[in-house]
Amino acid sequence: MNFSSLLIIVLIVLAGAYFLGRNRARAISHQGMRMHSLPNQYGTLMALWTGVPALILLVAWQLLETPIINHLLIAKLPAAMQAAEPAIIELTISKVYNLAASAGINADPSLTPAVEHLIALNERTLLLNSGMALSLCLICLVVTYKRISPNLRARVEMEKIVNALLLASSGVAVLTTIGILASVLLEAWMFFQIVNPLDFLFGTSWSPQVALRADQAGSSGSFGAVPLFAGTVLISLIAMIIAVPIGLMSAIYLSEYASSNVRKYAKPALEVLAGIPTVVYGFFAALTVAPLIRTLGADLGLDVSSESALAAGLVMGIMIIPFVSSLSDDVINAVPQSLRDGSFGLGATKNETIRQVVIPAALPGIVGAIMLAVSRAIGETMIVAMAAGLAANLTANPLDSVTTVTVQIVTLLVGDQEFDSPKTLAAFALGLVLFLTTLILNFVALKIVQKYREQYD
Repeated sequence: MNFSSLLIIVLIVLAGAYFLGRNRARAISHQGMRMHSLPNQYGTLMALWTGVPALILLVAWQLLETPIINHLLIAKLPAAMQAAEPAIIELTISKVYNLAASAGINADPSLTPAVEHLIALNERTLLLNSGMALSLCLICLVVTYKRISPNLRARVEMEKIVNALLLASSGVAVLTTIGILASVLLEAWMFFQIVNPLDFLFGTSWSPQVALRADQAGSSGSFGAVPLFAGTVLISLIAMIIAVPIGLMSAIYLSEYASSNVRKYAKPALEVLAGIPTVVYGFFAALTVAPLIRTLGADLGLDVSSESALAAGLVMGIMIIPFVSSLSDDVINAVPQSLRDGSFGLGATKNETIRQVVIPAALPGIVGAIMLAVSRAIGETMIVAMAAGLAANLTANPLDSVTTVTVQIVTLLVGDQEFDSPKTLAAFALGLVLFLTTLILNFVALKIVQKYREQYD
């Protein structure tokens, strides 16, 4: 039984435990005894005690199984391989897994003991995992079933378990963020040991190709990231110039001027833009918008690149419009009607009420929507790769071809790469800069929201 089948069985047992606990609580209450909690709460408590320990066991098993098996496999490798470098050992272990998956077909004789040992370990661990998980389910089921009585405070105990699960979920989210940051920091630190951080942050030439021999051209590479930062800012600025006015005006119209019938159809139609895959926007930018801009530029006597920042920024701005409009619309609708009525009572027009009352009241939410859109624009990859190109040009001309940080990260990590070369490590340095940039943007947005937030009765 594989992990998926075992998980399904545990979930089925969990559902059965819920109905079993609920029915037992109902049966006891029908005997004239007053239960502390509702029958559904007894069923939920029984389901939690039955399923949660087994699910925790399965997750822990999945996390620890591979490292333990790999450690046991190393002992079965030839002595020469055991003394090899960690990368060679890891590659050999991967080969053992592949041979085991193919039942040892065309196996290297020296790896046959490890392959046979891995097949045996997989069979044993699968049997042991299934037996332990199902046994734990049944034990918890029986124990919890016997505990159900009028004196069992099921609601209180259930709430404690749920609170613990919520706390654990929050902890997982925090630990995941810390783990991502730590992994990026480690690789970026290795990069900055090779490349001067000042050259990376303030250099104006980006050519990360590193030659295989010292006598080849570009053997040392060039890692000045200023062109990437400039391209990111340029495309994001064009996108925000398109998205913010259109999105904000759309939100004001839908919330303050549009009739209910218009709003019923216009708002969903506008939000459809957010559901279109970015690759579709990329095709639209590369096949329609970019040629159109190049043709118009040629008619005006301008030199327009076949891949330009303007094409990518325009299409990206269209994509981001729903982020601004939908969130701003919700925030504007949340402004109490009493503020509008008070403004009208003082003789203000509808236009004055919107400009001087509604917008200031909704400003924190609008700023949050704009900052979310900025973060979305900075992190966009596909549209830029298809419409703006890969050339790291340091220019402020929107008609030229540029690239962004995210596009270069993808480019550097595509294909088989050595994770000890500056070319690959540069991707983690760029990722660290991108992470810090979005963190600063979120911090600024939080401060702006806190400064202008007001409480309305």
